[in-house]
Amino acid sequence: MESIKAFFDTYFSWLSMPALTITITDIVEILILAYLVYRLLVWIRNTRAWSLLKGIVFICFFVFLAAVFEMNTIMFIISKGIDVAIMAAIVIFQPELRRALEQIGEKKIFSSLIPFESAKEVKERFSDKTVNELVKGTVEMAKVKTGALIVIEQNTTLAEYERTGIALDSIITSQLLINIFEHNTPLHDGAVIVRGDRIVSATCYLPLSDNMELSKELGTRHRAGVGISEVTDSLTIIVSEETGGVSLAYKGKLTRDVDAQTLRKQLVILQDKTVDTKKFRLWKGRGKNEEKQG
Repeated sequence: MESIKAFFDTYFSWLSMPALTITITDIVEILILAYLVYRLLVWIRNTRAWSLLKGIVFICFFVFLAAVFEMNTIMFIISKGIDVAIMAAIVIFQPELRRALEQIGEKKIFSSLIPFESAKEVKERFSDKTVNELVKGTVEMAKVKTGALIVIEQNTTLAEYERTGIALDSIITSQLLINIFEHNTPLHDGAVIVRGDRIVSATCYLPLSDNMELSKELGTRHRAGVGISEVTDSLTIIVSEETGGVSLAYKGKLTRDVDAQTLRKQLVILQDKTVDTKKFRLWKGRGKNEEKQG
């Protein structure tokens, strides 16, 4: 108990400081810091740094225990290796850090802090029309054995992989999907990324799965579909170029020989996994995108 008391006396002595007078400047400073911490956590949650953060929390807990029980050898090793660990993290996550700085430069800070218009209340991840077009396009490509790889984004952003391809930002139609994956066309090689009702990018590169349980007869397309499902919560539709069979990859598992009815069922399940979001609205009038009510 004495070691625990000594630890808190050493590292948390600031908690016993006398009460200070809080000014308007202090309140503004707290709000700014809270916003910056929030944006940092949102960025971490949407990148691979989320796994790093969980690891850091675990290590901090371990360091806390080592300090409390006076494990001097472990504390010495940690103190000597902390600088190297920080530099290694910066090098490993350099692409994410660079993109975060780019996003800060692109953001409209004032409008994000005080939104004058309410955000749309999203009732579904994508429309019924999108479900129909995805099913129709997949079935048509399967009939003629056109290889396809369609990744549907859920909560985890696919922006990291989206940037490896060619930006499209097009409404989803079965004809567009068929044209993209038609053999010998400029966009047929790689994956298509779907966000909401739009195809945001084509010819995207995906991570390949290292799962040794996958059948040896499966090619790169199937391994890429499983690979992206292992690192994100996306659903991937795969059409085999050799057999015309349709497969689904989700949470690292591959379901083969899927028919149109099963595909539609999975897409409907995916479509319903949404959370309504609302923003504060200063202007109480009709939004520019709202339809007139009779």
